[in-house]
Amino acid sequence: MSKAFQKLVLGCGLLSLAHAAYSAAQHRTYLRITEQEFTTLPLDIILQAVISLAIIIYSILSLKSDWKLIHATDLQEKSSWETLSNIQSFYTFNHRGKAIFNPHYLQPAPVSMDSLH
Repeated sequence: MSKAFQKLVLGCGLLSLAHAAYSAAQHRTYLRITEQEFTTLPLDIILQAVISLAIIIYSILSLKSDWKLIHATDLQEKSSWETLSNIQSFYTFNHRGKAIFNPHYLQPAPVSMDSLH
C-alpha cells in the first residue's frame, strides 16, 4: 500500500476515534438530561472505539516500515559466558564480609588528624 493511502487510513481512524469520544460524551449528556443512571456505554460506541484504535495502531505500524531485524545470535557470538550470565559491574571484592568472616583479617591503622596536615 502507498504511504498516502496509509496516511488516509490513519486520518480516518483518528476521526473515528474522535467521533466515538464525542458519542460517549453525548450519551452521558443524554443520561443526565433524562435523569437516568450511567451504567456502561452502548456497545456500538465501545466497538467503534476499539476498532478505531486497532486501525490507528495498524496504520502507524505500517507507515513506519523501515524496521530493522534484531539478530540475537550476532550478539551472543561476540559474548563470552561470563558476560552472558553475570554482570561484571556488580562484582565487589572489598566488602565488609572480608572483615567479619576472616579471623586473620588485620584492620587498618587509624588515621590521626595530625598526619593529614
